[in-house]
Amino acid sequence: MNAEALKLSSQEQAELLNISPDYVRISMAAAIELGLKPGRIHGCGCGCINLLQNYPEGCFANCSYCGLARERPGLAEENSFIRVDWPLFSTELIAEKIAEKEAESTVGRVCISQVQDHRANDDMLEITRRIHSAAPGVPLSGLVNATTMDVPFLKQLKAEGIDIIGYGLDAVTEELFIKTRGKEARGPHDWDYHWEMVRAAREIYGPMNVNCHLIVGLGETDRDLIDMFYKLKGEEIAGYLFSFNPEEGTALQHQERQPIQRHRRIQLAKYLIEEKDLEREAILFDEQDHISAIESEDAMVQESIDTGLPFMTNGCPDRDGAMACNRPYGSYRPGEEYRDYPFKPTGMELNVIQDQMQLSSATK
Repeated sequence: MNAEALKLSSQEQAELLNISPDYVRISMAAAIELGLKPGRIHGCGCGCINLLQNYPEGCFANCSYCGLARERPGLAEENSFIRVDWPLFSTELIAEKIAEKEAESTVGRVCISQVQDHRANDDMLEITRRIHSAAPGVPLSGLVNATTMDVPFLKQLKAEGIDIIGYGLDAVTEELFIKTRGKEARGPHDWDYHWEMVRAAREIYGPMNVNCHLIVGLGETDRDLIDMFYKLKGEEIAGYLFSFNPEEGTALQHQERQPIQRHRRIQLAKYLIEEKDLEREAILFDEQDHISAIESEDAMVQESIDTGLPFMTNGCPDRDGAMACNRPYGSYRPGEEYRDYPFKPTGMELNVIQDQMQLSSATK
């Protein structure tokens, strides 16, 4: 983005640079699902059409792990988001393709994601209207930026047809949030205000219609994550797990990913807490506050593993209540091991999971 272009008005920028609300980015898997890009997704389809606002400056936040971070080198339009390419199309074309897909079968859900920009709220409303005008029956989620939220706007989003609100909390402790997203990262985000907006949305949208994205591997302990799972469960707020994966050019580009064993144990513990009402005292930790054992009935634990459900992607449901947002390639690339499965793992896949988790040392 050159200096002259930045001097243009918002309308002139929109016409010159293909920015929101007239243009939006779409995840590569969703672009394949709608026929906007060639390709095939291994093992599944893409249940949720994930859209992302687009501005010439990128995002004004500066989260230390994010490919859209303000201080990441390079042009904003060339940056990735959760290591995935997000091709740019007109909002009108995407809305048409969603309507075509809806007429053929159904679209599980559409999720519109905000970035940090002074235009983001108004454009969120406009994009929502255009999608719902083309496909009125499609469920809509808003992955919103808490820093620019307020209660009247949350109510307005609901009135426009958004039925689920998501927040990128990401860090599970206040200290880590400040370090990776707040003032220590030269970012605008505030822990207390995020929670104020999470709880405000919970009051407006109802139980389990608000979710917080949580990243495993930013520097938290397993105990930190377990504490957050119980906190969210107690407030009837959904928690969606993501796996940290370093992106080149970000502040955390040299931080290593967490071992797959750790991720599998956390996934299992989260499922047992949410679906089997596992008591907090049943989860034991070692000296580093990592899960060392789960004291529960072996049959219940093994039955949970055998369903494959603990290891699937966490995401918003479709209109029938089945998980829609499976985010293919969100935590892996072709040829890489799955961190979360965009489909229900069975057979040999469950054998791999069992080996990865080393269950004999994780349960009693």
